[in-house]
Amino acid sequence: MPTSSTTFKRRNFIKVASASLLLTTFNSYGFEFFANEKPKKVALIGTGWYGTGDLMRLIQVANIEVVALCDVDDNQLNTAAQLVSERQKNKKKPKLYTDYRIMLKSNSLDIVLIGTPDHWHALTCIEALKSGAHVYVQKPISVDVMEGEAMVAAARKYDRVVQVGTQRKSTPHLIDAKKQIIDTGLLGTIGHVDMSCYYHMRANGNPPVQEVPDFFNYEMWTGPAPMRPYDGLPHKRWWRTFREYGNGITGDMCVHMLDTVRWMLGLGWPKRISSEGGIFVQKGGKSNISDTQSAVFEYDGLNCNWQHRTWGNPADNEYPWAFKIYGSNGVLKGDVMKAEFTPIDGSEPIKFEVLYEKEKYPEDSSEKDLELHAAPATRRHMIDFLNAIKNGTKPVADIEEGHISSASCILANLSMDLKRPLVYDPKSRTVVNDPEATALLQRNYRGDWEHPHPDTV
Repeated sequence: MPTSSTTFKRRNFIKVASASLLLTTFNSYGFEFFANEKPKKVALIGTGWYGTGDLMRLIQVANIEVVALCDVDDNQLNTAAQLVSERQKNKKKPKLYTDYRIMLKSNSLDIVLIGTPDHWHALTCIEALKSGAHVYVQKPISVDVMEGEAMVAAARKYDRVVQVGTQRKSTPHLIDAKKQIIDTGLLGTIGHVDMSCYYHMRANGNPPVQEVPDFFNYEMWTGPAPMRPYDGLPHKRWWRTFREYGNGITGDMCVHMLDTVRWMLGLGWPKRISSEGGIFVQKGGKSNISDTQSAVFEYDGLNCNWQHRTWGNPADNEYPWAFKIYGSNGVLKGDVMKAEFTPIDGSEPIKFEVLYEKEKYPEDSSEKDLELHAAPATRRHMIDFLNAIKNGTKPVADIEEGHISSASCILANLSMDLKRPLVYDPKSRTVVNDPEATALLQRNYRGDWEHPHPDTV
């Protein structure tokens, strides 16, 4: 972390142009490099919105053969299979499965992508690693801390690459901001970070209990999680509003910003985590995740503060989901669309803009629900993943880094529940001097599903 306290001097920087240079470097190196290799056999578990989007980005940058898809929703599965047949080189439809275990046993796979809801990440990832595949898993990597520990242990035991979908580390304008502002010491002494999300994204309806449709296997979708009465397809937003399947806005959105800040500043595990919040305003629906929450992730000489509200106005209309890194010489603000360094001496800000690739990848514009601003970052994330596989190195979003960011957010929720700060010791895998909190690091699995443990994966 830069701590220079020298007098701030205005410097000349290449501002937006460097993003274009990064694009050229990544695309020419990444696509041409992997396009000439033997096709890698790829499968996707979870063919919904983001899982399918991740797969399409991989198809764009590498020579792969999508041989299998797995989902418990037949309609979603068939829709994804049709899109894959249109996009991949051989135009073949992949084999379709509703049980990931059967899929993994029936195919020899090089890469498995995981785009399931959070409560399925650990079991699918570990089983894919055992089968010999490298894994790309969406964030947050787990719903409890011990799942994450087991995933890290499995990746190391089976010597496989695991890339986590925290693609801000592969976002061109944020890479530029890190290089030009953080790495040069331009901020001066860094002493505080604010992170926030003020999106009204907390689903909070009251749909009635209903019959499960024939095309959807709700028993398998629920898997190891607690079984809720079926009240409609849980896809995309509905499942995220329940802590049975995830960790709310903190687990979903803070994990991105905390991971980005840790990467930019070279931070590891927080020394202590505290959080307060609850359901203060949106009390009318079924949702059991907080609508208001703050958290503090403490480091030596630096606090990283998180705040979310799913109601009301954002604190900063220009940066509703963002990070702000404060230094003695100014502040660096950043989000998925832009970044800006504002010097304290009043001189001109240095701005960084999002990079789009609509001309190079025109199919992006017709892809349903695709976040166009995120597509370039995801492509670079996939290229980094493939480079790590080829070179036997760790990717930029290695599973251990994804675990630290995910577990920190999970611990924030536990702190909110227990109403006290928590200190996690990753060596002993315990919350220091807190047996009650330690017991909550691993939640109970439903039925015959067996919770993974880092010592026995």
